[in-house]
Amino acid sequence: MKFSIARSKFLESLQMVQNVVSVKNTLQILANALIKAEDGKLWVTTTDLDMSVRCSVEAEVKENGSTTLPSRRLASIVRELPEGRISFDIDDKDVAAIKCGASSFRINGLPVSDFPPIPGSDERLCYRMDQGAFKEMLRKTAYAASLDETRRVLNGVLLAFKDGKLTMVATDGRRLALVEHEVEFSPENEVELILPTKAVTELVHILGNDGDLRIFAQKNQVIFEFGNTMMSSKLVDGVYPNYRQVIPAGCEERVPLEREALLTALRRVSIIATDKSNATKLTFSPNQLEILMNSPDVGEARELLPIKYAGKTISVIFNPEYIMDPLKNLDCDEVFFEMNDGNSPAIMKCDIPFLYVLMPLRIS
Repeated sequence: MKFSIARSKFLESLQMVQNVVSVKNTLQILANALIKAEDGKLWVTTTDLDMSVRCSVEAEVKENGSTTLPSRRLASIVRELPEGRISFDIDDKDVAAIKCGASSFRINGLPVSDFPPIPGSDERLCYRMDQGAFKEMLRKTAYAASLDETRRVLNGVLLAFKDGKLTMVATDGRRLALVEHEVEFSPENEVELILPTKAVTELVHILGNDGDLRIFAQKNQVIFEFGNTMMSSKLVDGVYPNYRQVIPAGCEERVPLEREALLTALRRVSIIATDKSNATKLTFSPNQLEILMNSPDVGEARELLPIKYAGKTISVIFNPEYIMDPLKNLDCDEVFFEMNDGNSPAIMKCDIPFLYVLMPLRIS
């Protein structure tokens, strides 16, 4: 197997697949990248058995073949090499001779037969949408997913392809983020998938801001294809809870708020938060929002914001991080808080099909 490739292009492809490789692998082969050279292209693949990423890059292939090489070590070598073309010559014992300018290395690989099989796409359930739109949907919901491993069905993001749209939902039981986007598909292709948090994180990392994305739903797994990249992931097994029932049917009060001003004020008062004390009291009164945090071990912080509000006075206590999370991931200038009182769930909305439900804290 012989090929040469531009250093920058090869490094880019290695970085694209790198995050899947775990630092601690029970199987040595999982630390390696599968490298296949064929027909003027180089295919680089990594997997952790639950998730796989493969991308292709143009190369000058002198002799077709495939091998597996230590992914992180290979990336470290390529990163330090000077810009130019790198030549690879891999023998039948999977030893790679690498040359670039005055530098040369010999790296021991493992046989391709040891590398786990990578899933292929099934055309039966295929959904198409813009990469950037899908990436933004993940960004606007993923922070609300549960980190509690005992509630595994909540350790990810729900993708519900129903009623001509994709509804994306994440919740940890204390807050819920939901966003929708119209997608064309036939009614018989309606499906719900729970995408694991690790896969969500990786997609946000590797998806572009534009270009076509194809999503293939299969039994127990999903495959994403975009540009020269393919990513597959196992799905979270289980039935997602009925999230619609936690969304309040209606609220008496609606308060418009400047997103950036609210986020800045919350960041300031959160400076005095501690692990034991982070409850923040928001008091909505005519034309004014008071944000108060009292930490017995540290002190007190107070912010006053002018608001356009003429309703009844409502005081409600929230974890400030839970309010800041959606504010940091939205791009709109204005958000709307909808509430009934200080003990009921509040809803945050904006000018896109986005909804965020937040449970208030009850402090004795």
